[in-house]
Amino acid sequence: MEFRQLQYFVKAAETMNFTEAAAAVFITQSTLSQQIKQLEEELGMLLFDRVGKHVRITEAGHIFLVHARKILAAVQKSKQAITELNNAATGELNLGVSYAFTSLLLPALAPFSTKYPGIKIFITYGNPEDLEKKLRLSELDMMLAFHNESDDEDLEMQWLFSSSIVMVVDKNNPLAKLDKISLKDLAQQDLVLPGKGFSSREFINELFYKNKIVPNIKIELNDVHSLLSLVQSGHWATILNEKALIGWANVIAVPIIAKGIKRQSYILWQKGVYRKKAAILFIEELMAVMGQ
Repeated sequence: MEFRQLQYFVKAAETMNFTEAAAAVFITQSTLSQQIKQLEEELGMLLFDRVGKHVRITEAGHIFLVHARKILAAVQKSKQAITELNNAATGELNLGVSYAFTSLLLPALAPFSTKYPGIKIFITYGNPEDLEKKLRLSELDMMLAFHNESDDEDLEMQWLFSSSIVMVVDKNNPLAKLDKISLKDLAQQDLVLPGKGFSSREFINELFYKNKIVPNIKIELNDVHSLLSLVQSGHWATILNEKALIGWANVIAVPIIAKGIKRQSYILWQKGVYRKKAAILFIEELMAVMGQ
C-alpha cells in the first residue's frame, strides 16, 4: 500500500468520478483506476462499485475512507511539524469558530497577522456540532465554542472563559436604564434572537423552557453582526452572551435574573494530535487581547 494510492482513493471518493479525480491529482484516468484496483486487491475487498461510467463507494470503501483521511492528515501534520522546526512563524492555521465568537475573535486577528505575517489563517464559522465533525476529520486544527464538558475520547477541551447570557438593547432604549431584568419581563419584550441551530439559541430556548415561559420572538437571524445592527437601530431587544458585544459601543448589556445563565467556553483540540505552533501562537494572542 502506497501513500499516493491513498491520495488517489480519497480524491475518487470525494468526487465519485475517476476522470475528475485523476485530473485533480494530475494523472491519467487509467493510471488512477489501476492504482485503486491494486489497492482493492491488496485489501481483498472492493472499494467502489463500477456501474458503466459511474462509480459508487462500497461499505468497505466508507470504512477505509475514514482511516485513509486520518493517515493523510497525520502525514500532513508531520510535515508541518518539521517545517515549524525551521521556522516557527510560518504555515497555515485552520480555525473553527462558533458564531458567538465573532466579536471576540476579530480584535485578535489584526495584531496576530502583523506579528506573524508568514502564517495564513483560514476561519470557518459554524455551529459546534458541524465544527466538531470537521475537527475530527482534521479539517480544522482547533475550534472555539461555548460547550458543555464531555468525556469525548476524541477531543480535548481547554477551558477559555465563562460569561453570562444578557439582554442587549440600544443605549437609547428605555430598557437600557435597567440594572437588571427578570426572565419573565424579558420574555414580554419584542425579541430578535439568533436563528435555530445556533448553540446560543438552543441555550436560550432551554432557559425559557425550564422556567415555563414563552418568549415574544419577532425576528430570527442567523448572523450575529446583522442581529446586533438591527438591535442598535431599533426598539428590539436580544439575548446574547456578553462576550459577543465586544466592539459594539452603542448597545447596553442588562443582566438577567435567572439561574444557570453562565456559559463555559473552550478551545477544542483533537486528542493525541500534534498541535501546530501557529495554533499555539494564536491562542496566546487571543488570551492577550482578552486580558487573560
